[in-house]
Amino acid sequence: MEGLDEDAVDFRATYDNEDREPVVFPGPFPNLLANGASGIAVGMATNIPPHNVAEICDALQLLIEARMGRRGAVTMAEIMERMPGPDFPTGGVIVDTPDTLAEAYETGRGSIRLRARWEKESTGRGTWQIVVTEIPYQVNKARLIERLAALVNERKVPLLADVRDESAADLRIVLEPKSRNVDPELLMETLFRLTDLEIRYALNLNVIDLDGTPRVLSLKGALEAFLDHQRTVLQRRTAHRLKQIDDRVEVLEGYLVTYLNLDEVIRIIRSEDEPKPVLMARFELTERQADAILNMRLKSLRKLEEMEIRAELDRLLAERAELERLKESPRRQWAALGARFAEVKEMFAPDTALGARRTRFGEAPEAPAQPLEEALVEREPITVVCSERGWVRAIKGHLPPEQELSFKEGDRERFRFHAHTTDRLLAFTSSGRMHTIPASRLPGGRGHGEPLKLMVDLDGDEEVVALLAHRPAGKLLLASTDGRGFIVAEEDVLAQTRTGRQVMRPAAGARALAAVPVEGDHVAVVGTNRKLLIFPVAEVPELARGRGVILQRYRSGRLSDVAVFRREEGLSWRMGGESGRRRNLTEIEPWLGRRGAAGRLAPSGFPRDNRFG
Repeated sequence: MEGLDEDAVDFRATYDNEDREPVVFPGPFPNLLANGASGIAVGMATNIPPHNVAEICDALQLLIEARMGRRGAVTMAEIMERMPGPDFPTGGVIVDTPDTLAEAYETGRGSIRLRARWEKESTGRGTWQIVVTEIPYQVNKARLIERLAALVNERKVPLLADVRDESAADLRIVLEPKSRNVDPELLMETLFRLTDLEIRYALNLNVIDLDGTPRVLSLKGALEAFLDHQRTVLQRRTAHRLKQIDDRVEVLEGYLVTYLNLDEVIRIIRSEDEPKPVLMARFELTERQADAILNMRLKSLRKLEEMEIRAELDRLLAERAELERLKESPRRQWAALGARFAEVKEMFAPDTALGARRTRFGEAPEAPAQPLEEALVEREPITVVCSERGWVRAIKGHLPPEQELSFKEGDRERFRFHAHTTDRLLAFTSSGRMHTIPASRLPGGRGHGEPLKLMVDLDGDEEVVALLAHRPAGKLLLASTDGRGFIVAEEDVLAQTRTGRQVMRPAAGARALAAVPVEGDHVAVVGTNRKLLIFPVAEVPELARGRGVILQRYRSGRLSDVAVFRREEGLSWRMGGESGRRRNLTEIEPWLGRRGAAGRLAPSGFPRDNRFG
């Protein structure tokens, strides 16, 4: 608040219009960046993290040097050498890369990945435990421990045996592993993902600028705005002090006249009915000087001393000359601000308990060699079964294809394949979205399972057209009813949310039809017009997403089915009846062509539903 009584900032009426309050505080402490701010207004929000005061002062000094002409323009990289990132009062470890932080500070928006600090503590005889000593900013410790205890009780983290709160003056949360053979890094990676031991702090540098307009600033923009504000404060305080000095100098000069002519002044005051105009005319005094003399007590007049008056007058004249030079010189103003920020830094020096950095920086963790689901779930064989109405379940063991299964009345089997509990399943829908479902989350084989809609978000008319186990290095051929398709890598279609990932974008009136593993060198497509076309897989491009290219043309009809096969093994399709036998076509030359052709009628005996099965 230093400078509030020196006209450093503007004042406005309070909410009840009974008093006045400063629009902004004038002090040199960078409160907005040092302590941060968070709030939600109408149509906008702000979320500014706290920073280290000494680092802020260092960055301000860098900008001051540029404004004094001692160096060139300051870059964001140079600022981040002085201010590498936020400094949260609760400590923790920032695991974002410098490039990620630089991008967030450059745009004023982003997220900061903040983790708890932990260490492995030996408990003797080869056993150990994990001790968490710092948790992320604004995370409630009690709720965090409740969440950890719930994970233990619900057995969602098999690697964790127990959690204890041993906090006293310092934070100390003890995590006990299931056994000494547990990998502590893997255990913590699991907890970071499932609890608030890791958070993402949303950075939103939305501030009210010097002109009163809310806007999102970069870190450099916020620092420069603070410097401009401080320079304005300095100029206004300087002007206010100069006015005070001028007023005092005027009064002192009148006192000096009084001292040199004390007897005459006293005579005029005693003898004249209106002494003020007489004094002004007799000694060429100003009205202010005359008022000051007349308002003095006689006792004070007797105590006037010429040396004291002249000493104070000389001191004020020297101060005025210095302030005049400061007022006229921008370089002197920036130098004065630099000195003030140096004083602030000295109060919050990095080597003091008050100014020491609390939040550390760590390397961004690498992705685990295997998905966490695989690490935490015991690998067991299962048979995934999904009905036409979308009821899915996982039956233990690899069941033979001929084994009969029960379904709800009016429902029947649509997908059945072998997998393992550690697998991830890919569900391709008619809208072209790909969903990822951990096999370990499927309901057991007892009963009819659960609707797939409970696991992923599906629109009302959207249906699953393909369900298969993910292969880490595999590729899929995606096709839509208008005869278009393309190849996509399975790693590129994995989704992290219930909404899935939009991979294929069918044209208006068309729907996604199939997702077939690319395990062969030729593609076979058949339309509802029973025309079959075979062409090399190499003619189908590999894309990340889109509509794809034309696989088969139609005058009337649409794509019915697609298959990928090896030429030496021939093209096969299921035969009619319940036998489950398949017919194999090795002489495929009559149906060989270029991608995008119409094809020719399928051979005799081809299924009436125009599907390879």
